[in-house]
Amino acid sequence: MKPIVPLLAVSVACLAWGANNSDVERLNHATEVFQEIMAAPDKGIPQDLLDKSQCIVVVPGMKKAAFIIGGKYGRGFFSCRAKSGHSWTGPAAIRVEGGSFGFQIGGSETDVIMLVMNQRGAERLLSSKFTLGGDASVAAGPVGRTATAETDAYLTAEILTYSRARGLFAGVSLSGATLRQDLDSNEALYGKKLTNKDIITGGAAAPASASKFVAILTKYSSRKG
Repeated sequence: MKPIVPLLAVSVACLAWGANNSDVERLNHATEVFQEIMAAPDKGIPQDLLDKSQCIVVVPGMKKAAFIIGGKYGRGFFSCRAKSGHSWTGPAAIRVEGGSFGFQIGGSETDVIMLVMNQRGAERLLSSKFTLGGDASVAAGPVGRTATAETDAYLTAEILTYSRARGLFAGVSLSGATLRQDLDSNEALYGKKLTNKDIITGGAAAPASASKFVAILTKYSSRKG
């Protein structure tokens, strides 16, 4: 009998990188995810954390499939605060790749949001690749627009993670997952080859397709003061 793991890897990879979801559609989905989560006052992200964050990452419909060995695959976008502090940069594209070992059977699709809380964390995002929980410290963020966030874990973590599960798994653990820049998606959105650093710190003008994404981030967190 042929090994299960290689077949699983191929199947999950096909789910993750399928051509049915265009980059603009994925960006619109990311905008909807953030809007829906923040529209629930009792279940949104605490305002003080949003106002202190340097960058926001949204990965809509992150896939997780498992049979003995679990895997996570997703594509999304992030934006960082503009130098003025009153708006956000155009979005840069990322891929999330990672796995967790354990006896797991089932699958789920989860929307993921990450808050990057300091400059050091922001610099990780501008690199070509880094690992959560390895290269960057990570903690699960508190929920509730008015929830208190004054704990050591939240104050010292470089990245806070949130998830919205719609499948068999109630949550998501991103420790050990790898984030890498998605150059193909950047080119599709901006019409030229750009690294994430080019977009975030190089002053690349946001494309028209990104206007709603930037607007929704600005609506909920204009500046920390």
